Amino acid sequence: MATSGTYVTEVPLKGSAEKHYKRWRNENHLFPDAIGHHIQGVTVHDGKWDSHGAIKIWNYTLDGKPEVFKERREIDDENMAVTFRGLEGHVMEQLKVYDTILQFIQKSPDDIVCKITMTWEKRTDDSPEPSNYMKLVKSLAADMDAHVLKA
Repeated sequence: MATSGTYVTEVPLKGSAEKHYKRWRNENHLFPDAIGHHIQGVTVHDGKWDSHGAIKIWNYTLDGKPEVFKERREIDDENMAVTFRGLEGHVMEQLKVYDTILQFIQKSPDDIVCKITMTWEKRTDDSPEPSNYMKLVKSLAADMDAHVLKA
């Protein structure tokens, strides 16, 4: 069995956890306009923008290179969490399992965090750990903060 692991981090945000959750849950089509330096396109392959189990295709830039990610969406409204389950794409060439959960937590009226949990399993022990993907997801959450506040 190849190496597996879990990364967990928190990104501080402003505004309300509900607004951030709504953006990540329902409004991914706005990401290219908001953070086009990271995300160049998001399309629905199967399902609807806001449906549990929808499959989406993301076109993004990682380390200066264009990549594609196909994921199945899982929605947990009670915990304000969205799970992105990797199906295909560049990251899946190196990993058998790639699940990223973004949970928006209102700790106090002025204290919000996006808790990011990334679970992964390499295809082979020679495959690199996905630390660069964790950096990307942290940047996405942080960079969307200003856009959500404007909305």
